[in-house]
Amino acid sequence: AFYFSLIPGLGQAYNEKWIKSFVIIGLEIIAYESWRNNMHKYKKYNDNDYPLDKHRYLEKRNKYAWWLGFIYLYGILDAIVDAHLFEFNKLMEETIVEKKNEE
Repeated sequence: AFYFSLIPGLGQAYNEKWIKSFVIIGLEIIAYESWRNNMHKYKKYNDNDYPLDKHRYLEKRNKYAWWLGFIYLYGILDAIVDAHLFEFNKLMEETIVEKKNEE
C-alpha cells in the first residue's frame, strides 16, 4: 500500500476505497491548479490586471503549496492505515457462531 500511495489516490485504490481515491485525486488537482494560478499571477503581476496586491498572490501560492503537501501526506498515511486494518475489518465481520464451529 505504501508504494501505491506515493502516487496520490492509488493507495486508496489499492485498498478498494474508490470514493476516497477520487476525492484525494480531485483535491490534489484543485490545490495544484490553485497553486499554479497564483504563481502565474504573482510572476506576471500588473496593478491594472489583478484586484489583489502582489504580496497577496505570493501568500496564496504558498498556502496552496502547503495544502498540496498536507493532502499528499494524508493520502499516504490513510492508505497505510487502511491496509493494516483490512484484516481487522474482515475479522470483525465474522460472526461468533462461525468461530465456535471452527474450534
